[in-house]
Amino acid sequence: MREIVIATSNQGKVNEIKKILEEYELISLKEIKCEVEIIEDGETFEKNAKKKAREVFEITNMPCIADDSGLCIDILDGWPGVYSARFLGENKTDFQRNKYIIEKMRKYEGKERIAKNICVVVYYNNGEYLVARGEVKGNISKEERGENGFGFDPIFEISDGKTLAELTIEEKNKNSARKKALENLKKQLTTI
Repeated sequence: MREIVIATSNQGKVNEIKKILEEYELISLKEIKCEVEIIEDGETFEKNAKKKAREVFEITNMPCIADDSGLCIDILDGWPGVYSARFLGENKTDFQRNKYIIEKMRKYEGKERIAKNICVVVYYNNGEYLVARGEVKGNISKEERGENGFGFDPIFEISDGKTLAELTIEEKNKNSARKKALENLKKQLTTI
């Protein structure tokens, strides 16, 4: 199979995707010296992932995998959802976003803290899309915990009470929405 570009400059995502799809020849934007800033203005995770994959394909002329993911808090009607990476503005850190969410959730207890981590992964090549989705249910923790992972990992508790950031990379890859989406995509990739 030809090389596939991973349409992200987030090294954490690149490492995760390469580990899960290790049988494919995956290269990052950094490896091919491609600097691109794609505005994620879609109303859904799928629209954003499709846009990223198509735009990177148009620049590189190589098959591309892109994803969009986010945290959806039930009691807040799915907020921050598709705006997860930028609800505080473009240049805020994971720590600042997590701190804001912890504060916003302070008054909620028990089942009011239920959330989902949703990921949509898209493969695009010359007009053809493959779309896969993954979802993990959990809760918003009351404080950041753990040193592993990135994004909302330190505040997203899974069923065993640990946050994703408290898991090893291997444990996280078994429990992440991105892993589920990539496994679904892997099944589809065998058909092309």
